Amino acid sequence: MHRISCRLLFCLAAAFGVAAGASADELQVRIGYLAHLPPRGPLLSNVIPEPTDAGRRGAELAITDSNSTGRFLKQQFALQSAESDQADELLAAAERQYQAGIRLFVINAPAETLRQLSERLPDSLLFNAGSADDGLRREQCLGNVLHTLPSRAMLADALAQFLAVRKWTRWLLVTGTTEDDIAYAEALKRAAKRFGHKIVAEKPWSFDNDQRRSAQAEMPLFTQASEYDVVLAADERGDFGEYLPYNTWLPRPVAGTQGLTPTAWHKTVETFGAAQLQKRFEALAGRWMNDRDFAAWMAVRSIATAVTRLRAAEPQAIRNLALSADLPLDGFKGRKLSFRPWNGELRQPIPLVHPRALVSTSPQDGFLHPSNEMDSLGYDRPEVSCDLAGMPL
Repeated sequence: MHRISCRLLFCLAAAFGVAAGASADELQVRIGYLAHLPPRGPLLSNVIPEPTDAGRRGAELAITDSNSTGRFLKQQFALQSAESDQADELLAAAERQYQAGIRLFVINAPAETLRQLSERLPDSLLFNAGSADDGLRREQCLGNVLHTLPSRAMLADALAQFLAVRKWTRWLLVTGTTEDDIAYAEALKRAAKRFGHKIVAEKPWSFDNDQRRSAQAEMPLFTQASEYDVVLAADERGDFGEYLPYNTWLPRPVAGTQGLTPTAWHKTVETFGAAQLQKRFEALAGRWMNDRDFAAWMAVRSIATAVTRLRAAEPQAIRNLALSADLPLDGFKGRKLSFRPWNGELRQPIPLVHPRALVSTSPQDGFLHPSNEMDSLGYDRPEVSCDLAGMPL
């Protein structure tokens, strides 16, 4: 009996030693999550607001997913979050994380804040999960930033391909007055030219006619124009676009920021294992996963996949691997995803959805590309003035 007890104690001690050794040898990977969520301003429509935790919840799920396999590889991932509606407060929080030794970041912020963070966080790698700004992918590429959220150009091209397949080639474009609305409209104009569509009329929505009339009453008269096949809305804030469906002068579909919408992710995406990701997210957050959540999830998973391959968490090595062809990523979209070496944007299929159903996914069949069909969405190498793979971190 005594011998058995001694043997048991020896085994427990040995097991404890192995556990302690494993802990000592474990690779600790700390990731900062930074969110700048400025006030959206007053809205005309009673639009359903975006969740205040959009983005962060996706990053948290990715940490959990990464640790579920990381523990077998002696890798431990941790997330440190900071969120503010003031840019200067977020910049200060970012510098505190940097001083604490964090060099890998997921950013959910407007383009200008992202530029400031890129400058304030040298020798760090940032993943943009919050800004769809085209300039960041075309001529203002930041050497230490990769993008997991699709650009407006990618979204517009995905929609234009589908409309070309349906032969809805005559567009009425309705544009809001904010800078984001104008940028979305410019992406749609580029896509129209690229895929052979015609914008028969462009109308800015300012709601400065008769303020006693409701938006629903204004829309039929407002959408009078030459014959069109579809109405395109450029209303990122959700100010007026919700009133367009079923209120147009001609009985036509609505697409763009409302109606049929191109997006990185949506509740109705369920194939290729996506349903399991959706269920895990809903169990964690108690709501649906949206495009910011998916972009943040994809950013953390990109880091974890690279760390597993490299057995290290050095930002320069992760960046170099991500911009090579040696880091295929699984995003539950039916294809292996990868980063474009010229602008650091994640190649990914784009779902086209309405609120309760997935309609299609772009790139559409028949839209070919010399090297990768997903490069038919967004800015291709000849259209970009920067080469991220040749830039320093």
